Amino acid sequence: MVTPRTARTVPPRRSRTRLGTLPVAVVGLLVLSACGDATEPGSAADASGTAAASGDGVLAGTCPDEVVVQLQWQPQSDQGGVFGLLGDGWTVDAEQHSVTGPLVSGGEDTGVALTLRAGGPAIGFQSVPSQMYVDDAITVGLVHGDQLVAAAAEAPVVGVAPLLKHSPAILMWDPESHPELTGIEDVQASGAPVVVSADQIYPAWMVAHDLLDADQVDTSYDGNPARFVGDPTVVQQGFGNSEPYTYEHETPAWAKPVGFAYVKDAGYDVYASNVSVRADRLDELAPCLELLVPMIQQANADYAASPDAVNEIIVGVVEQDGSYSPYSAGEAAYSAETLVDEGLLAPEDDGSVSTYDMARVDAFVADLVEVLAGEGSDLGDVAAGDLFTDRFTDHDVTAG
Repeated sequence: MVTPRTARTVPPRRSRTRLGTLPVAVVGLLVLSACGDATEPGSAADASGTAAASGDGVLAGTCPDEVVVQLQWQPQSDQGGVFGLLGDGWTVDAEQHSVTGPLVSGGEDTGVALTLRAGGPAIGFQSVPSQMYVDDAITVGLVHGDQLVAAAAEAPVVGVAPLLKHSPAILMWDPESHPELTGIEDVQASGAPVVVSADQIYPAWMVAHDLLDADQVDTSYDGNPARFVGDPTVVQQGFGNSEPYTYEHETPAWAKPVGFAYVKDAGYDVYASNVSVRADRLDELAPCLELLVPMIQQANADYAASPDAVNEIIVGVVEQDGSYSPYSAGEAAYSAETLVDEGLLAPEDDGSVSTYDMARVDAFVADLVEVLAGEGSDLGDVAAGDLFTDRFTDHDVTAG
């Protein structure tokens, strides 16, 4: 097991953002209603919410005329690798909770349109793999590594490139209530309730690895800060590129630093925000993926090096859809900084960006399959090579 890193509190006025929060179905939550009407192209939606493909470019005739990406939540900065392909003239469809524009790579129009669709409330809190099997128009979806493994029996998808090398999942606490907490390894001994959403897999993993007691796990978290603010003795889930910033700077009832530690530092070593394709469409879409995946890799590398222009697009898209939670420029900047500084968006040992270390994949898939089996999931005889592939990535795409 990896030695846990020291917990930290957030220094004043740093800026970062949220990752894919709640990526799978959450029973009983209500879909947020869409607000706003279509407006002029370039920032908000036209009536159709789609953009015509030029038909003249490297992806034309190989990829679908409209490449549709299903996001795991509303637009946010950890999705920079796909938002970085959205060309000028994009439009927001506030009814469909999507943004569409030309798919542009390296400054060149590729000849097809790119549509990025919000997840979470926008799809009734269905998981991304489930939504991909409901809607054949979806080309690829963003799926966290643990959720990809969990979906293997009923909605199998294959990860073809990770936007994030490590998950930004954290456990967070009030440093005044828990001065004894210095890392993940201390949470069990504290006896504190650990408040998480029912869809999260890492609490079961932590129990299986004797990092939590089963009776500490409280699955009532619904994303509202009220529980943590009202009872700061609890430990709560979060994402290192979001909650530490929003609780200190955008939650007036709290407005102070939180202590936190990354779950990855306890050994929960999954790739996050994997660009994924339905397993039964892998061969069909292979010619497209051969060209598209390296473009996503390059956009992700470019985002890590210089995120400001893409962050401006993401914040602008969120502003045009009244159903989205507010997403500030400060949070977006904080996220971009955190993803790089904490090594969450980082190259592999060979310098390549958004590729897989398949030995690492083998290890965490075997680990998760065993944990999920202990929780009653029957995944059958699944192997890492069935769920993740480095077939389409280009290891010559490196950090700038």
